[in-house]
Amino acid sequence: MNNQDNILKITLIQYDIVWENTLENLNKIEKLLETQTSHSDLIVLPEMFNSGFSMNPAKIAETMQGEVVNWMVKTAAKLNSIIAGSVAIKENEQYYNRFFAVYPNGNIEKYDKRHLFRMSGEEKVYMAGDKQLIININGWRCALFICYDLRFPVWTRNQNNYDLALFVANWPAARSDVWKTLLKARALENQSYVIGVNRIGKSDGIEYNGNSLVYDYKGTIIGSLQEHKEGVIKVELSLKELNDFKEKFPAWMDADRFEIY
Repeated sequence: MNNQDNILKITLIQYDIVWENTLENLNKIEKLLETQTSHSDLIVLPEMFNSGFSMNPAKIAETMQGEVVNWMVKTAAKLNSIIAGSVAIKENEQYYNRFFAVYPNGNIEKYDKRHLFRMSGEEKVYMAGDKQLIININGWRCALFICYDLRFPVWTRNQNNYDLALFVANWPAARSDVWKTLLKARALENQSYVIGVNRIGKSDGIEYNGNSLVYDYKGTIIGSLQEHKEGVIKVELSLKELNDFKEKFPAWMDADRFEIY
C-alpha cells in the first residue's frame, strides 16, 4: 500500500474498565497509550470508557465541560490523533450515552445512542438520540454507533454515505457469538469496513470478554484483540481497496431506498 491508497491508521484499546471510577480508567488508558510508538489518525475506546455501563448516571455523568471531555481534548492535541469513545453526559437536566470524536484542533463531534438497551433499563435513565452522525477523517466517511445499535440494520444501513462504521460497546461475553456475527453482517451488507471495540472484565455482575474486531468490506477479520486480555492493536485501512471492490461488485447500487423518521 502507498499514500495513494488513502490509508487510515486506527488504534483500538481494549481493557478492564474499573467500575464507576474515572481517574483509574483514564490512568489505565494513558498507560496503554504509552505502549504505542507510532502515530494513529484515530484512537477508539469502548462504550462508557471511564465508568462502565452504569445505570446510575446521577453518579457518573459529566457535563460537556467536565473532566473526561477535557481529558479527551488534551489527549487528542497531545497525540495529534482523534480520540473516540462514549461517555455518560448530563445536558439540560437529561442524561445521554454520548459517543465523542474529539479532533486534535479541539473540534468535538458527538452522537447520542439511538437504541437504548431496555434489558438493563437504559431507556429509563438515558435519553435516546435521533440523529445519525457521519464524520470526516482525512477524506474517510466514518459512521458512529454504540453497542445495541448493532442489532438494528435499518439504523446502521449504509446508503453509500460512509466507508467505515465504528461500534463502541460493553457487550457481554454471554452474547459474544452474536457480537461477531452482527459485526460481520454489517460489513457484508454495507460494503464497508466495520470496527467493534469492546471491554473486558466483570462489572455489576456481568462478564465481558473483549473480542474487539476489525472486518473488511468482504466480512474478513483483518484485526483482532485477544479475548479476556487487555491490549492495543493498530490497523491500517485502505480507501482505495474499498472503492475498487465497490466498483467491481457494486451491490450498493441496487439497495432499496428508504427514509428514517
